[in-house]
Amino acid sequence: MSKARKVPGHLAIIMDGNGRWASRLGRPRWMGHVRGAHTVKEVVAHCVRAGVQHLTLYAFSSDNWKRPREEVGFLFDLFASHLDRQVDALVRNGIRLTIFGRRDRLPAELVAAFEMAEARTAHGTRMHLRVAVDYSSRAAIERGDERLPDVDLLLRTGGERRLSDFLLWESAYAELAFLDVNFPDLTSEHLDLVFADFASRDRRFGGVKEPQRV
Repeated sequence: MSKARKVPGHLAIIMDGNGRWASRLGRPRWMGHVRGAHTVKEVVAHCVRAGVQHLTLYAFSSDNWKRPREEVGFLFDLFASHLDRQVDALVRNGIRLTIFGRRDRLPAELVAAFEMAEARTAHGTRMHLRVAVDYSSRAAIERGDERLPDVDLLLRTGGERRLSDFLLWESAYAELAFLDVNFPDLTSEHLDLVFADFASRDRRFGGVKEPQRV
């Protein structure tokens, strides 16, 4: 990627803080996930406008199976319904969708929804949207799964400062950004500030900066 680029070619987001957003407002956790799904729509739209080529979202990690069964079931239902509502918009806007991670542990109807959405958006060329579901980076490396493009910028919301087994191989030289903002509260203004900070960084990939000639 050119150092002059103002936005990352590949932006990866750990979408953290849905439950905390709901708890802070005295609401059940599922309401945070619903609001987070709306934020996903806004983030995708803004990234397309900004010129991001690859956007990868961490939706459900392999460790998230430890959550209460009711919450996991709600998340899967939300994934399916959100896809059903948004796939037409993805097609209209030239966005290709790929779901990656394990599928053998997911409900059959959810896998069918993934396959339908992937097929309908397969010819999108404006941006490639990838969503990680039942994903573990360590497990993917051990299996020798196909690598994604190198991540230019990895953003985590929710105030935590860790990668949580997400795109460890692909993020070897990624710039990192951590926001003390729960994902449902993430706005296009937050993204623009992160993009501006990214554009100001000197990415040398292990090299040294050559002195300017006079």
